[in-house]
Amino acid sequence: MTDPDSRPLIAVLDYGIGNLRSAQKALQHVGADARLTADAGLIRDADAVVLPGVGAFGACMKALRSSGLDELAIESATGNRPFLGICVGMQLLYEGSDESPGVAGLGVLPGVLRLLPDTVKRPQMQWNRLSVDRPSALFSTVDDPVWVYFVHSYAADADAPFVVATCEYGGPVAAAVERGSLWATQFHPEKSGGTGLEMLGAFVDVARTGAAV
Repeated sequence: MTDPDSRPLIAVLDYGIGNLRSAQKALQHVGADARLTADAGLIRDADAVVLPGVGAFGACMKALRSSGLDELAIESATGNRPFLGICVGMQLLYEGSDESPGVAGLGVLPGVLRLLPDTVKRPQMQWNRLSVDRPSALFSTVDDPVWVYFVHSYAADADAPFVVATCEYGGPVAAAVERGSLWATQFHPEKSGGTGLEMLGAFVDVARTGAAV
């Protein structure tokens, strides 16, 4: 039987951009042994893997490749362990972004990121309410209404495959995806107060039990 008090090992991919420690600290707060790491052995041994990201798509993709973690990110995102992409970390899972033409993403998810509409302020830098459109373990312990914090100017199409939640910002915007053991959020759960911590807690619980997402 899994010890409910155990601290699952979660590898937070360290590719040298932005404030990666905020995700690490939030995961530690909800019960994970979260480690910011570029060590391939530790990443492969971890119970779960997290890919955060802030800034421009092209710069983040370049940093990920330069760190040598791009192939490990693909391996982790397409395997059987829980995987979570956050903000630009979600965007990197796609084939590319209009923000950085000619820069290939990881290609784990189909599609290209598009600029938010001209009718709204860019970036979207605010709290926004989610519409959870499909059942998802990520939101299983979160009460409606679900308010989370966004900082982004590009997003996946709201009707793209695997989208489980959207928000309204000049039209529907993809806010979260789920495919098998892969979760990803365009918003920042680590900056979304108690609601975000509930989501991260659900992710940690899956990492702890090894249950299928």
